[in-house]
Amino acid sequence: MSAPFTLPLGSALVPFQLPATDGRTVGPEDFDQEQVLVIFFTCNHCPYVTGSDEVTRATVEKFGPRGVGFLAVNSNSPSVYADDDWDGMVRRMAEQNFPWTYVQDASQEVARAYGALKTPHFYVFDRVRKLVYCGRGIDNPRESEKMTVNDLENALEDVLAGRPVAVPLTNPIGCSVKWEGHPSGWMPEDACDLV
Repeated sequence: MSAPFTLPLGSALVPFQLPATDGRTVGPEDFDQEQVLVIFFTCNHCPYVTGSDEVTRATVEKFGPRGVGFLAVNSNSPSVYADDDWDGMVRRMAEQNFPWTYVQDASQEVARAYGALKTPHFYVFDRVRKLVYCGRGIDNPRESEKMTVNDLENALEDVLAGRPVAVPLTNPIGCSVKWEGHPSGWMPEDACDLV
């Protein structure tokens, strides 16, 4: 039986090193001092990303001081969507001053290793770097003013309190990852809903 496309709950963090917009090469091990690590797949253009970026900013500002690290990964192919190129990443971080580290997964190997389905797609790893939450940030990322639940914050509260995550798996809501050599809406055959 083949492994599922998306990293299953309880899986160990998959290490990587990627170039960041601040000039460093960054990977999950650079956050070893943090109690919890959030890795999330995002991009420059998706309306579900841009619609919820300020909610994500607020989450980072709330939980960063409590020992949670945030690492954003752009795996979108710029040949499929030009705005997701490196220059766009650098420009966006400079304009928006987001409080997270933003890296480029040009080979898309990290997106495949984690099984990223959408932008945005969040993965929460606990102190021993086991996956304890996977899915959406909020229930209405395109129109965040209409959200009714913040699954990411709920999961972080549970982890920091030493509780099992009450809702550990949700379906991410957003645009599909833009895979190199495929049309914009294409998904790998083994990708599927998580719940």
